[in-house]
Amino acid sequence: MEQTVEITASKNIRDTIRIVWQIDRALVVIMAVNALIKAAIPFVGIYLSAYVLDGLGTGAAQEGLIKMVLLAVGLVFGMSVLSAYLKKLYEVRTQRCVRTFDMEMGRRTLTMDYELLDSPRVNEIRTRIRSANNWGDGLFSVIGNAEILIREALSLCIAVGVLVPLFTGSRVFETPASLLLVLGFGGIIVLSNWFLGNAVRRMYRLLDENGRDYGYLDYFLYGPWDHKIGKDIRAYGGQKLIRAGMQEAEKERSKWIRKTTFLEGRRGLVSGGSAGLLQALAYLFVAVRAVSGAITAGELVKYAAVIYQFARNLSSMLTAGASYVAAANRHQSIIEYLNVKDVLYRGSLPVEKGFFCQERDNDYEIEFRNVSFRYPSSDQYALKDFSFKFRTGERLAVVGKNGSGKTTFIKLLCRLYDPTEGEILLNGINIKKYDYEEYKTIFSVVFQDFKLFSFSLAENVAASVTYDEQKVIACLEKAGFGARLRSLKEGVHTYLYKNYDEEGIEISGGEAQKTALARALYKDAPFIILDEPTAALDPVAEYEIYSRFNDIVGEKTAVYISHRLSSCRFCDDIAVFDEGRLVQRGSHEELVADQDGKYYELWQAQAQYYGSGATLS
Repeated sequence: MEQTVEITASKNIRDTIRIVWQIDRALVVIMAVNALIKAAIPFVGIYLSAYVLDGLGTGAAQEGLIKMVLLAVGLVFGMSVLSAYLKKLYEVRTQRCVRTFDMEMGRRTLTMDYELLDSPRVNEIRTRIRSANNWGDGLFSVIGNAEILIREALSLCIAVGVLVPLFTGSRVFETPASLLLVLGFGGIIVLSNWFLGNAVRRMYRLLDENGRDYGYLDYFLYGPWDHKIGKDIRAYGGQKLIRAGMQEAEKERSKWIRKTTFLEGRRGLVSGGSAGLLQALAYLFVAVRAVSGAITAGELVKYAAVIYQFARNLSSMLTAGASYVAAANRHQSIIEYLNVKDVLYRGSLPVEKGFFCQERDNDYEIEFRNVSFRYPSSDQYALKDFSFKFRTGERLAVVGKNGSGKTTFIKLLCRLYDPTEGEILLNGINIKKYDYEEYKTIFSVVFQDFKLFSFSLAENVAASVTYDEQKVIACLEKAGFGARLRSLKEGVHTYLYKNYDEEGIEISGGEAQKTALARALYKDAPFIILDEPTAALDPVAEYEIYSRFNDIVGEKTAVYISHRLSSCRFCDDIAVFDEGRLVQRGSHEELVADQDGKYYELWQAQAQYYGSGATLS
């Protein structure tokens, strides 16, 4: 098991280094050069002190000593200036590297199959990412710890190179005391390395295991800042609930804070103690060598300073190394997320081959053939053995109770998911065989849970930064947003909400729904699918939409989902769903005449809310 962990950690380290190298190779070079300069600067001073001391002891010319001092000072000054310059480059390029990586994360989220975004596997990865980020800054932690690790490792290498003459030579181990000191020196290094690495790993394991609880506390701390939550908090006295949740989460957090504090204190004790003992033994060894006449006074100062530097670098490198491994391990969840493979089959057949066949005179047909489907996280079928056909130019209404499979039908039609069983055909060809990106272009959809963005009204309608302004206006007018549009000072350039513009506007639920409808019209796709398109509209606006429905849709094929059966009467064809199956189909008059059918049951249940005279028509 331990070997597997080490192999995994090694792979994670390589993966993170490769990511940074691929994004910005110059950053890696700058990091390494600056680390070398920072590592070397202290040793210039150490060598200068030893040189001057030996020079004074041997009666060297003061002029020569002064020149050497000035040269060393100039060298340190130049190295410091260069290091400061490289540090600024490093900081800027690190920011750019992290932002580039964040953009790649966003791109993967935007392009990942929707089915995967809803899957337990991907949600588990995202949970791990959120938990890991509670204890670090993502790629910032990886790069920052790498920079420290490189600097301390280089400093150690220089220190070892300086100390080699001290521990070599025929007379180094001429006394048992010297031999014991050297063995003790090596033993402390090995033991402290093992203990500190172990302690840091335990620390990060404890932090990671409790990261989710900390995120829960963060929700209570920062979640209520969303002003949209504020209405419910105030209406239902939610302050007490939030305070109770915070207190409970804080109790749990306090327990592991005590554990981590103890671990950190013990690690600091061992780190400081081992470093101090290391220095003491090394100083004793240097003293023995100096008394025996093996080294000069200058060398005594030099070796003492280098040993101090070595002890400090060793402790820092062990901590940085363990921190880097932890950061790399945490970052592995992000790498795993980026490498999730899409599951939808991507065909290559051009859509026009099945959609705009000249020999069919633009007459096409979509068929669900024995389709069954269940969502990734569910054992229950949302659709079961479902078969259905409809043709071009139809006005199709889909009705049924909540959970009857209406929205699932739309998601499958738009290939957000593929059927668990069965197949969906376009003009007799399985839709999987068509080019996926092209296939999506034939649908304009207003989903029940549609979203608008904190961009301008025009960008929301066009779903693009480039747009035909007159077309945007025309679509908003057609969708019933015209009156509000004419009242806006900036017109279609007005920003929605205030996230990015202080002059942004808040729009009502009905206005948002009209904007979403305008977006569907702007796309101008052959299919227009409306999932509860009037749910947030007032009766007047709803009647306006229904009365102009044919004008709004034009010659497009329209699929209309609604709970309100009275709003479906203008459709040529009504499909009744129940428990994931198609149970009835026909015109309103045909369906309402069947008093044993599901449609009649639903119609009667709704008609009672409109008075006794509204039972049938």
